[in-house]
Amino acid sequence: MENLEQIFEERFGTMPTGEYFAPGRINLIGEHTDYNGGNVFPAAITLGTYGVAAKREDDVVQVYSANFPEKGVISFSLAELTYDKKDDWANYPKGMICYLIEAGYEISTGLSIVFYGNIPNGAGLSSSASIELLTGVILEDLYKLKLNRLDLVKIGKKVENEFIGVNSGIMDQFAVGMGKKDQALLLDTNTLSYEVVPASFGEYVIAIMNTNKRRELADSKYNERRSECEEALRRLQTKLSINTLGDLDEATFYANSSLIDEEVLIKRAKHAVTENQRTLKAKAALEAGDLPLFGQLLNASHQSLKEDYEVTGQELDTLVTAAQQHPSTLGARMTGAGFGGCAIALVRKEGWEDFVKEVSATYLEKIGYATDIYQASIDDGARKL
Repeated sequence: MENLEQIFEERFGTMPTGEYFAPGRINLIGEHTDYNGGNVFPAAITLGTYGVAAKREDDVVQVYSANFPEKGVISFSLAELTYDKKDDWANYPKGMICYLIEAGYEISTGLSIVFYGNIPNGAGLSSSASIELLTGVILEDLYKLKLNRLDLVKIGKKVENEFIGVNSGIMDQFAVGMGKKDQALLLDTNTLSYEVVPASFGEYVIAIMNTNKRRELADSKYNERRSECEEALRRLQTKLSINTLGDLDEATFYANSSLIDEEVLIKRAKHAVTENQRTLKAKAALEAGDLPLFGQLLNASHQSLKEDYEVTGQELDTLVTAAQQHPSTLGARMTGAGFGGCAIALVRKEGWEDFVKEVSATYLEKIGYATDIYQASIDDGARKL
């Protein structure tokens, strides 16, 4: 923070009046269930985005990121809050300001913000939602806005969907905005009802393992999987009165899977149904303090994503297998869209150093370049420090 305050003073010639933090997020379990009307099970983590800020007298907004010093200070006025490609990452805070004003909140003057994030780039831990919600809590504090947190979460999602143009669900902003220390959020993506579930892992920590592979395939395959699930649902609806695949339990699905009548589509729907049920089993396991069962569910999730949904790929499979084979690991799986990005594992603290050494060596040998492994704990959501 001292470093950020120093940068702020150098860049803007004054001192910031507040310090803020918004976490990144992981999804513990429930992958590719959000658009299938199921549950997701995210948690906020200790990696995230820091910010220092102060109001200005004029209507100019100035933002600077210590992660992208080469971009310098990016400036725009409150009168020109439109998306601009050349503003790069600054479109996230710009979108938040734009939609908060549009929603009737009074932001009467400009402001200056310095950002710094320690979320690994391209890791799929939701750095964009972290920037959005960080901007939101800064504006809420500086302009004394009376904001319901869920409204702020929804505005963050709107920025992502409409201002930036990314067709994503609400999970990222929800976890970043609503996170609670040592607790996970079981969120029903259909209704936005959620439960706070204890996620205290005791002698275990969460390992975040980055494949360091660019995810070129993820977008095209994501759309393909989405349409495959929609077609499977359409065929099931010829006999079953369901709105989403998430409405099905496993027994009903298996009893009616012949309606789908196409092997690939059956596999896709099977993942959506079984993964949704795994989120409910994972909730029960955490409430009972049964960490070994929770670990088994992580392993089963990865196997389903690999075999039924086919979104893993060599890099993720290599990482997850290496993690699962280590004696300190309770369970591991890919997290995010797939085809790169990250995997997570639940690892005993005592065995951490050896886990990192063994998994890193296996990955380097089989893939030919390095993985980065981070330790994260479950943290509170976006806040003033």
